[in-house]
Amino acid sequence: MLSSIEQRLATELAVKTSQIQATVQLLDDGATVPFIARYRKEATGGLDDAQLRLLAERLHSLRELEKRRAAIIAAIEKLGKMTPPLLDALTHATDKALLEDLYLPYRKKRRTKAQIAHEAGLQPLADSLLNDPRLEPQAEAAKYLKAPFTTEEGDNPGVADAAAALEGAQHILIERFAEHAPLLQTLRDYLRGHGVLTAKAVKDKKDSDTKYTDYHDYSEAISKIPSHRALALLRGEREGVLKLKLLLDSELEDKSRNLTLNPCEQMISRQFSIRDQKRAADGWLIDTVRQAWRTKIFAHLETELMGNLQESAETEAIKVFAQNLKALLLAPPAGARVTIGLDPGLRTGVKVAVVDATGKVLDTTTIYPHAPRNDWDGALHTLKQLAERHSATLIAIGNGTASRETDHLAQELSKKYPQLKLTSIMVSEAGASVYSASELASEELPNLDVSLRGAVSIARRLQDPLAELVKIDPKSIGVGQYQHDVNQSQLAQSLDAVVEDSVNAVGVDVNTASPALLRYVAGLNSKIAHNIVAYRDSKGRFAQRAELMKVPSLGAKTFEQAAGFLRIADGNNPLDASAVHPESYPLVEQILRNVKLKVNELIGNAAILKTVRPEQYANERFGLPTIRDILHELEKPGRDPRATFKTATFKEGVETLQDLHPGMVLEGVVTNVAAFGAFVDIGVHQDGLVHISALADKFVKDPHSVVKVSQVVTVKVVEVDEKRRRIALTMRSDDNATTRR
Repeated sequence: MLSSIEQRLATELAVKTSQIQATVQLLDDGATVPFIARYRKEATGGLDDAQLRLLAERLHSLRELEKRRAAIIAAIEKLGKMTPPLLDALTHATDKALLEDLYLPYRKKRRTKAQIAHEAGLQPLADSLLNDPRLEPQAEAAKYLKAPFTTEEGDNPGVADAAAALEGAQHILIERFAEHAPLLQTLRDYLRGHGVLTAKAVKDKKDSDTKYTDYHDYSEAISKIPSHRALALLRGEREGVLKLKLLLDSELEDKSRNLTLNPCEQMISRQFSIRDQKRAADGWLIDTVRQAWRTKIFAHLETELMGNLQESAETEAIKVFAQNLKALLLAPPAGARVTIGLDPGLRTGVKVAVVDATGKVLDTTTIYPHAPRNDWDGALHTLKQLAERHSATLIAIGNGTASRETDHLAQELSKKYPQLKLTSIMVSEAGASVYSASELASEELPNLDVSLRGAVSIARRLQDPLAELVKIDPKSIGVGQYQHDVNQSQLAQSLDAVVEDSVNAVGVDVNTASPALLRYVAGLNSKIAHNIVAYRDSKGRFAQRAELMKVPSLGAKTFEQAAGFLRIADGNNPLDASAVHPESYPLVEQILRNVKLKVNELIGNAAILKTVRPEQYANERFGLPTIRDILHELEKPGRDPRATFKTATFKEGVETLQDLHPGMVLEGVVTNVAAFGAFVDIGVHQDGLVHISALADKFVKDPHSVVKVSQVVTVKVVEVDEKRRRIALTMRSDDNATTRR
């Protein structure tokens, strides 16, 4: 039977209910998203990893909503206050806010002024004045005087005079208005559409603040504030520089409306049939409405809406961070080549590490080409010796302090000794220092000084960005904004999912991969990853995938999830080097029998593979999507989905902000993509910004649709602000700027 959750998921994701049911079952059985996306396409109808991640996330949220719904229903039933209309409303509440609105009158709360007034017997007074405004409030209130008394809840002051009676009756009505669920939803919707967030600089911070000057006198509809601006405003308030306030647009336009009711107060009045007809109690009732909105309802909704603003802004910021991280992880690798890694520095020297094609450290040293030692010739000689000794072909240069100066050193080395055939490339060193001091680096490079580990990481991340960057906490890689302001558990969960999807999209060589890389393979965890490496170290390289079953803690279920993503090059079975899952080997053997070829004769044989009709092999176990994937994989086994490696060439003589001028056309690398544009490294130690409006000739809604992290682009300098260290760039074609893809 289809559950309400599955029905809702099918509607939200615009897919068939059968796809939802099958996917939910697979997730509940412990299947991972990469495994489901790659090897269970028949069941899911071909849902990709992004859709599956969203489905899994919404499934968790909706299940949590159902748990909360059940708990609220049980709590109200325990109080003996459940009614059929209330149960129906609770059953059909579609979000947590409405559910909590309905529960509000029954929620256990600390003793309120309204409860004290109830104890004093003032509810009849509140009801009579609300139902018959012709009654004279003072006269009616005089009937309810009462001496102080004690209840099980505590001391009650009683009702000393008519003023106290009217105040108590007002508290009762205010609480009633504030706990009316349909009214709250109406007010919430109105405030969402008509709320304006304002910001002012705190008086004693206004003159000294330069960070938030754009928000010193700011206002914008809360429904239109983009995520990056919302997070900036919230951070400014948190740092005590800005004062934020939510207003209705009508209040912003006319701040003198002290006597008349605002639109929300008018809604409360209409809900409870309160009108100013100059009757005896009308003024008191209208004042009650005003107090209900201003002292209770608005405060509740403002807190909720500001929380929603922060939550949605954080969600968007995490999404942007995840997109950037994926682009960085899947950046083209330079490949398995001997590489010299240079971690630039001035006084402390340039740290040097040479790694072989597999990333193993061959040599390390420190050179001092820059001030204060200025041993330029000595540095050139040392690098020449290292390149010759180890047959290095690549130089990876970290893009931090003294990077351009070190790049000049590498360029001169190549020109002076062309026989070395060296290529030097600038590499982002974000997170390299974090890795150097990490426990993982200590395990991998126990005999290497911390200062030299960064150079090793820089060299390795040029060879294979994915394999190296998985060793660093994604938050330290530096491709997000406001990452310290967002929900950290949600950020970690999202970024882990990105790393997992990226690792499994590429596949992992089980005989060379580090534990840090292996732990992201579908089905594996840190313990099993370390067990695989320990087994490999003691028994030697894996000869076939089936041997993985001998690894401690790696059982049949784990093998099913992980095997297709673990590759064995030059093993006993050529299929083990491909993305063909072992569960599909019998199908491949059937194809081999029919075409009368051995597996190594079929792999890569496009002519023969194109003659195979997938329909001929379809059955209950293997559907057409799986068979087509297998044939495609056999044609190009173990193919790397990452693009071809490219590099940017920084312009000679352009090394600092002072070297820039408007109109200059430069080549650079995208380092970060935000909701408002893209940051580009053009080699001056300060990234320039291509605003979203300058990314393309056409309107751009999402910068990620135009550029991605690590992409090489050509830009034109529009403006340079040396004081604020800001560079404005453009990629519009009418500014002679184009993008290399």
